[in-house]
Amino acid sequence: MVAFSKLAVVALASYTAAHPGEKHDPQQMKRELIARDYAAQVGARSLASCSGSASAQALKARSIKRRANAVKNIRQKRGIQALARKDKRELADLQAWEKVNHNMTGTYDYNMFTSLEDVFSGNTSCILAPEVTDGPYYVVGEKMRSNVKEAKYSDGVDLFLEVQYVDVNTCEPIPSVAVDIWNCNATGVYSGISTNGNYAEDGYNSTYLRGIQLTDADGVASFETIFPGHYSGRAVHTHLLAHTNAQVMPNGTISVWNAPVSHIGQLFWPDDLRAEVEETYPYNTNTVALTTNDEDMWSVLQADASYDPFPQYVYLGDSIEDGLFAWIQIGINGSADYTEDEYYGVAAYIDAEGGHSTGYSVGGGNGTGPGGNGTLPSGSPSGSLSSASPASTSA
Repeated sequence: MVAFSKLAVVALASYTAAHPGEKHDPQQMKRELIARDYAAQVGARSLASCSGSASAQALKARSIKRRANAVKNIRQKRGIQALARKDKRELADLQAWEKVNHNMTGTYDYNMFTSLEDVFSGNTSCILAPEVTDGPYYVVGEKMRSNVKEAKYSDGVDLFLEVQYVDVNTCEPIPSVAVDIWNCNATGVYSGISTNGNYAEDGYNSTYLRGIQLTDADGVASFETIFPGHYSGRAVHTHLLAHTNAQVMPNGTISVWNAPVSHIGQLFWPDDLRAEVEETYPYNTNTVALTTNDEDMWSVLQADASYDPFPQYVYLGDSIEDGLFAWIQIGINGSADYTEDEYYGVAAYIDAEGGHSTGYSVGGGNGTGPGGNGTLPSGSPSGSLSSASPASTSA
């Protein structure tokens, strides 16, 4: 059972709104934290029971090779000659995690004779509990694409992120999962919204740093994005949301309307890494108050040996400005559906006519507008964003 620090309880009690428009009841959040920690422990035990199987070991071997090749190819494409650095974290229990103030990164020395396969052999055993709030800014209908950066408002430290979904009951990869990714830009602004305090130019029609992919046979979806910036009330994080049984439409887009929600999650990043990133431009122009990991309302639940929302990562070169390659393995119950959970909701959707608000606000129930509960709005196309190129937008 989770032992909450005084800091964590105070943070919950004093929390009012992280994203503009987001509201939570502190006591309900405490109950959610306890329940989800328990779910994570159950999932960890389940995954451990099958992790030694031949198929699980074969999946691990393929994953190591894939990650190593991905980094080699990225470095070659970018002409990076300097040796890559690896920072690998090790977690103890929640109390130790809080005690060291999230300083969980230990630097391992690798030289020119160390193969990238050895670097990547430390496969994550990360378990993300089935659900964490998707926040008030989830938008359905984003472009099916791996590179979610656009010509404008996507400047920052490049992040190549590999997300792998496995079934906690079988350790088998889960293919054809529709994975949405989104995060704010370097100065803390999301696309696809029109909210006081966090307004994106072009509002609901903006699409930068958002996209969706289907996982492959090894349960992997890969994205090229940027390291997220920060905004008031939340630690730096990247959003993920997964649907099973999504439909690939004739125009090549993905429809998740009415599809089961199998995972709602957020990835967090070590504070020392965040500090290094924020010394670079344009992060260093952000004057909004910073929230660290130990001050965040959700990360208090997400850091014991069975529940680790921090991806593994390597520096692509010897400078943070060369970019990062990160990966995380997420264990889920492939047959679960969290569509009815109060922390899931669609804030907006985008179709051939542009972006539309549903009126949804997380923690406050579903919006009164169509589509807020994840069902297809009446009269709307069933596909994703039209085949037109995504608009260049602003923050």
